[in-house]
Amino acid sequence: MSDNQRRLVLATHNSGKRREFLALLPNLGAELVLPDDLGLHADVPETGDTYAANARLKAQALAEASGLVALGDDSGIEVECLGGAPGLYSARYAGHGASDADRRRKLLHEVRQFPRPWLARFVCVICVAVPQAGGGLSLTEFEGECRGEISPVARGSNGFGYDPIFWLPDRGATMAELPEDVKNTLSHRGRAVQAAESYLRALMAGK
Repeated sequence: MSDNQRRLVLATHNSGKRREFLALLPNLGAELVLPDDLGLHADVPETGDTYAANARLKAQALAEASGLVALGDDSGIEVECLGGAPGLYSARYAGHGASDADRRRKLLHEVRQFPRPWLARFVCVICVAVPQAGGGLSLTEFEGECRGEISPVARGSNGFGYDPIFWLPDRGATMAELPEDVKNTLSHRGRAVQAAESYLRALMAGK
């Protein structure tokens, strides 16, 4: 495998996701690069109607633009009492330009009309797009989830997005209160990467 083929581009500009992926994929045998490193943009419209469809859109766009193996992901938080909302719209829940804190505040406002516990789950789907010698791409998907509850109070700083209000009863902590190494074994993204890891290692080794 050539040096160029030993590069994996992550289809994200999100610094929190970038940190997680770098921590989740140590010693992969490949250089993890970002669109910015290649002078590319990763702002692909999320027009799919499933996490998998959005992950595919991101991975396909970056693989076609870069010629490299690309990893795209889509994730969301689904709250049972809200009928699975915000789900696919987790990142846009409080409108364009809203902060993570804005989204958390809106979610807490919505769930407070219901009795606790506010059961929830995080879901992540990863798509790996691999350019083929004869043209086109091969696409492979992996999924991970983490179940818990919504906490009425944000706690912890070791995370981003909805992590500070995602309570793990068996750990007695929010996702954002967990040490990074523990979080990476339990999180939806961590579990999706764990499902993909052997495939990625074989791919980067040229097997």
